[in-house]
Amino acid sequence: MAAEPAALSPVTLVVLAWNRWPLTARCLSTLLATDLEGAEVLVVDNGSTDGTTEGLSALDGIRVLTLPENRGFVGGNNAGLAAIDPDRDVVLLNNDLELLQRDWLQRLRRLAAAQPDVGIVGCRMVRPDGEMLHAGTYMLPDTCWGQQLGSQQLDVGQYADGDREVEGIAFACAYLTRALIDEIGGLSTDFESYFEDTDYCLRARQVGYRVVVCGGVTLVHHEHGSTADEPAAFERLFQKSRATFRRKWQPALEARYRHRLLWQSIMNFPTGYAASCRDFLRSLDDLGVRVAYRYAYGPTTVFPPEEPENSGDYRLNVMAARQVESEPPVAVVYGQGDVFHRNRGRYKIGFTMLEVDGFPAEWVRQANSLDEVWVPTEFSREAFHACGLRRPIHKIPLGVSTAYFHPGIRAHPNPHGEFVFLASFEWGERKEPWLLLKAFNDVFTAREPVRLVCKIINRDPGVGLKSEIRRLGLRESGGRISYLFNLEFPHYQLGSLYRSADCFVTAARGEGWDMPLMEAMACGVPCIATDWGAHREYFHLGIGYPLAIKGTIPAVAKCPYYAGFRWADPDEEHLRALLREVYENRAEARRRGAAAAREMAEKWSWRGAAGRVVERLEGLGS
Repeated sequence: MAAEPAALSPVTLVVLAWNRWPLTARCLSTLLATDLEGAEVLVVDNGSTDGTTEGLSALDGIRVLTLPENRGFVGGNNAGLAAIDPDRDVVLLNNDLELLQRDWLQRLRRLAAAQPDVGIVGCRMVRPDGEMLHAGTYMLPDTCWGQQLGSQQLDVGQYADGDREVEGIAFACAYLTRALIDEIGGLSTDFESYFEDTDYCLRARQVGYRVVVCGGVTLVHHEHGSTADEPAAFERLFQKSRATFRRKWQPALEARYRHRLLWQSIMNFPTGYAASCRDFLRSLDDLGVRVAYRYAYGPTTVFPPEEPENSGDYRLNVMAARQVESEPPVAVVYGQGDVFHRNRGRYKIGFTMLEVDGFPAEWVRQANSLDEVWVPTEFSREAFHACGLRRPIHKIPLGVSTAYFHPGIRAHPNPHGEFVFLASFEWGERKEPWLLLKAFNDVFTAREPVRLVCKIINRDPGVGLKSEIRRLGLRESGGRISYLFNLEFPHYQLGSLYRSADCFVTAARGEGWDMPLMEAMACGVPCIATDWGAHREYFHLGIGYPLAIKGTIPAVAKCPYYAGFRWADPDEEHLRALLREVYENRAEARRRGAAAAREMAEKWSWRGAAGRVVERLEGLGS
C-alpha cells in the first residue's frame, strides 16, 4: 500500500514591511486573493514612517505586529518568528512580491511535508518584465558573492520541470518547517540584511536538512523594493554582510571541495564541445570538484591570462580566473585529440570523440602519451582501440540539462496550424542536408499542412547556401521548407525552439554525440535519427524513430580528420517512410516523445555525467 501523505502543518505567513506602502498594499492584495486555506497572515511593520501603519490598520484578514524602529531584515523577521504559535510552520515573504498563482502556498506546503528532511522550500521568481530572477542560489568561496540560478535569462520555463535540491534560496519567499526552526532557531543576528538567507540555508544543511525549490511555483519579485531608492544604503548593508559571511563561511565552503582538477577546453563558442564544457564545469562544482578552467587552443593554458575569457556566466568566469600551479595533479583536455599535447597535469587525461569509425594517427599518437583517455560512447572506445590506442580508456557519457530541456519549456506553435519538422545542422557532407531536403520535398506536397524548418549554420565563406539549395532542384509543388540561415540562439532558449516543433530530424552520416538530438528528446519532441555511431548509446526504437542505414561508405569531406575512415549511408527510402509515419501517426509519435523525455531525465543528466568524472578522480586517489 502507498504511504499516507504527511499531514500539512498549520502555517503563518510573515510579511516584512518597511515604508513603501504601495508595495506592501499590492503584495497583500495579491496574497489575500490566493488560496491560503486558513493560513495566518502576520505583517511585521518594521518601524515604518510613511503611512504603512495607517494603511495596515484598515485591512481585514491580517494580524499586525508593529515595531517601534527598523530592526533590519533579520531583526524584523525574528520578531515575527517570536510572535507565532510554536507549533506552526512559517513562510517568510518580502513585501515587494506579487503572488499571482492561486495555489502557490499549497504546493509549497505539500513539498515541505513530503519528506522529514526537507527544511526549507523556495520557488521560482521572475521580474515584472518576465525575466528570470531565481530558481535557487549558490555561493563560491572564491568571492563569497551569491548568485541566483537562471538570473537574467528570459523566462522560458527553465527550472520548472519539478522540484530540485539546491544549496540555498533567496528569502524573498522561504517556507521554513517548524522542526527546522526548533533545531536552529531564527535568522542569525550576525547579519542585519543580506546574506542571512544563505547563512540560514547552510546552517540547515549542516544539521541534515535539505533546501528544495518547488519548480511548480512562480512568483513575481520587484527586487530590492525597500532599498530601491537608497542605493548607498543597499551597498553599505550588502558589503558589510558579505564581509561577515566571508569570515563565517569561507573555510567551510572551501572544505566542501573533495577534488581539484584543471579542465582545459573551449567554452565561448556555439559548438558541442563548448556547450558541454559549460555544463560539465557547473555540475562538477556542484559535486565538490574545485575546477580551474583554461582555454585549450590558445597560448595561455595554465596561468590566468591578463583578460580571462568572459563566458557571460559568473560561476564559469570564476573558474577561468582561478590560479593554477604550473603542474597541477590532474588535468583533462576536453577537445579534439590534436591538442592533447597541451595537457599540463602530472596525471594527464584526454577526453574526445569523433563522428567516424576511427581516429587520426596524430590523435592516437598524442593520446598514447597521456595517462588515460576518456570517450563518451562505446562507438568511440572501439574506434580508438582499433586505431592503436594503448592507454587505459574509460567511457564518460555526456548529458542533458533537464532544467532547460523538458516538456514544460515554453513553445511557440506554428501560427497556421502546420505540422512542423525541425532540423538543425551545419551545412556539409557529414550532416547530409540534401538527403533530408529532397526526401521531405518528395514525400509531401505544398497542399498539405506540413513544413520542414531547417536551422542551418554555414561557416564556409566559399559556400553560397541559397545557390546550393537551388541546385537540388526541389519541386515548388513539393513539401514546404523554411530556412533559418546562420541564426544563433542563446543556448538556454533552444528548448523553446525544439518545443515549437512536432518532430526533430537528424539524418547525419555520423555523430560524436549529438547534443541537439538529446536536447530535443529531453523536451519530449518525437525524433528521427540515424541508427549508427553515438546515437546508439541513448537512442532506440522505444523512444524514437531510428533511421536505417544501407551500410557504411568512405567519409568524404573537407575535414582532414575523416580521411581513411567510414561513416553511415542513411537509407533515403526509409527516411521517406519515417517522415510520413510520424506525420500520419501523431499520437504514437507523441507517446515516443514523452517516453524519450522520461528516459533522458532518468538516465542522462549532467549530474550523472559529472558523477562518472568524480568516480574516476576517486579511483585515482586525487
